[in-house]
Amino acid sequence: MPVAALADSPRIAVPAEPLDQALTALARQIGFDIISTEPGLAHVRTKGVTGQMPPREALRRLLEGTGYRAVAVDDRSYRIVRAPRLVVHPRLLARRTAEPASGDDIIVTAGKQKSSLLRFPGSVLMVGGFSPGALAGRSIDMDEVARGTPVLQNTELGVGRNKIFIRGVADSSFNGATQSTASIYFDEVPLGYSGPEPSLNLYDMKGVEVLEGPQGTLYGSGAIGGIIRLTPNPVDLRRASASLSSGVTATQGGAGGFDVAGMANLPLVEERVGLRVVGYRDRDGGFITDRTRKLSNINRTDTVGGRATLAIDPGDGWGVELGGLAQRIEAADAQYAEQTVGPLARRSLAQPYSSEIKLLRGVLRKHWDSGLDLISATGYVELQTSDTFDATRAIGSKGPTIYTNDQSNALFVQEARLSRAVPDHIGWLVGLAFLHDRDIQARALGPPDQPLDIIGVTNMTDSLSAFGEASWPVSSRLTLTAGTRFTTARTDGEPSVRPRNNSFIKGRATRRVDPTLGLSWLIDKRTAVFARVQSGYRTGGLAVATGVGRVLDFRSDSILVGEVGIRKQRTGPTGLELTTAVSYARWRNIQADLYNTRGQPYTANIGDADIVGLEASGDWAIVRGLHANFAFLYTYNVVDGPLAQLSVRANRRLPETPAFAGNAGLSYHWMRGRESSFSAGVSGRYVGRSLLGTGDFLDVSQGKYSVLDAQIGWHWRNLDVSLSGDNLANATANRFALGNPTILATRQQTTPLRPRNVRLGVSIAW
Repeated sequence: MPVAALADSPRIAVPAEPLDQALTALARQIGFDIISTEPGLAHVRTKGVTGQMPPREALRRLLEGTGYRAVAVDDRSYRIVRAPRLVVHPRLLARRTAEPASGDDIIVTAGKQKSSLLRFPGSVLMVGGFSPGALAGRSIDMDEVARGTPVLQNTELGVGRNKIFIRGVADSSFNGATQSTASIYFDEVPLGYSGPEPSLNLYDMKGVEVLEGPQGTLYGSGAIGGIIRLTPNPVDLRRASASLSSGVTATQGGAGGFDVAGMANLPLVEERVGLRVVGYRDRDGGFITDRTRKLSNINRTDTVGGRATLAIDPGDGWGVELGGLAQRIEAADAQYAEQTVGPLARRSLAQPYSSEIKLLRGVLRKHWDSGLDLISATGYVELQTSDTFDATRAIGSKGPTIYTNDQSNALFVQEARLSRAVPDHIGWLVGLAFLHDRDIQARALGPPDQPLDIIGVTNMTDSLSAFGEASWPVSSRLTLTAGTRFTTARTDGEPSVRPRNNSFIKGRATRRVDPTLGLSWLIDKRTAVFARVQSGYRTGGLAVATGVGRVLDFRSDSILVGEVGIRKQRTGPTGLELTTAVSYARWRNIQADLYNTRGQPYTANIGDADIVGLEASGDWAIVRGLHANFAFLYTYNVVDGPLAQLSVRANRRLPETPAFAGNAGLSYHWMRGRESSFSAGVSGRYVGRSLLGTGDFLDVSQGKYSVLDAQIGWHWRNLDVSLSGDNLANATANRFALGNPTILATRQQTTPLRPRNVRLGVSIAW
């Protein structure tokens, strides 16, 4: 029976010993009941825990890194169960693979109330496998995650300048002044406000969570398609560790590539202060030929970057994290080809580009034994991109001409929230958030040695929000969730060069109320039905208008989404896990960054769209170690507006959204003793036909291809070796019908699949 806990935080002294003995010792010292029916506890070695701290904190520390976690039975009783692992299949098929199940759940941290995955009232994807050893340390970014996840779509302009969309909420294939439809967070801090996704390297990342549908209540403006949260591995305050990973890649007909990455974790003051540092360097070899300059493999891309986190544990439930990251991407040339020249060739001037991101963050956390949690997060982000395009063949050009577009974004955010989550009680959170963003777009056009500045814009946005959400367990099976967010925001814009006229609005204020309502109904022990209604919006601003020398204001857009689905989890080591959902979205006054026939950008509100989506993902553990899985997304959407009506009815669709995309895979993992294991897998993915953009000028077809990948791996002690092959059938297709916007009128551009390539990787950890 439960025993009353000590009134004050007790002094804990549990030595490093087998987990079963350590749990018994801890239960005796803190006066809690700790039980488990899990086999194998005696074979797991703990690091021990020493010091004065709350009982729940001591239990958390003792279980950290053991592969087990505690499930609360009541306020003073816990059951120890095996924690499922997030595993990535070849080509990052988005799924959750459970190890021997014990009724435990993965926690959805992006929902801010830390709901279990089974009871989360909405569609969510959990992607993992980025830690040292996964795919032998292969360097992975969000572009690769999106390619292997049907519910995500992305453009293919190049690493560091692509856009990512969630479940078909896609505004445009081009980068510009509009706020992103999918907000990407690094822990508690967004990676940007507008512009491209920075393609952050995910080495030593704990996992990726994707919340589908608008998240206006918890995250405010933007995020009308959903949230992507990147969670780094935490600092270990007790044990020093390190890892080193490297690989080489060979591409058929192209240049070789390489990658190297490392991690070091150092406890500076045992159990109080620790530092975790990550560094990496990648090169993607080129495979495009330029016939005019007589150069091969011109589209080489180099990435270098790193992260550092300092963690401080003052005790009594307090925690502080101070961290930063920096990454720079440099591409020697664009990655597109022209159909009239060859499937992997073109004729052009050099078109290099770069992307650089810097982030500073500070997070203060406090946990009370009552279940109360305080989080205060502050972040500052700078994102800069520079693009060069060959405008020699653009309408009106005379002689060699280049067009440059530089975008600089500086973002400051501050959020503080208080929450409480206790099993079988009402869970709630309340918070305040402030955002300040400055976005500058500078452009130039003219001879390569002396291009002239043309009109650009600067937008300044300030936003203040108050939000709250609560989950009410009506019964042991039914939980209702409701919340709302009140936001006041203002955007002020100024052109960088005097425009031809002043017929634009320099400032725009927005006041919004964004509610949400959801439910989760447990229909049996490991199966739940969920439903959710949620709204979202994006602020307006000032942007370049069609034609050189003009600017125009664009208005706020909004979306309302309803969804219903079912989530089934395994009850043992074998069996089927399945999630499926259907959704309907009403998107009004859509903002879109576009290009005109002269290859010049502009931004406009293009009309309305209705989006119907059907998605499913499943993982079948046929026998221990053998998994078959699949995922797909079907979408039907229609855009209604003057621009869309210029296209034939079949092409009045949102960009970058095929009607159907899916993948499937088969993998097997087997052990050889306690220290050695082997794995093998094969996977395939299909991407249906999509369009470059809305309107007759942009309704260029792309997609409609299949790709086959495979991987084998060997693990021995702390060493991992893998051999992986991508596009093994050497498929040729146009994955993105854009590389140079100034020659869009030719409709001859293709972004080809990377030819057949193989990577050999090695990873070692200490």
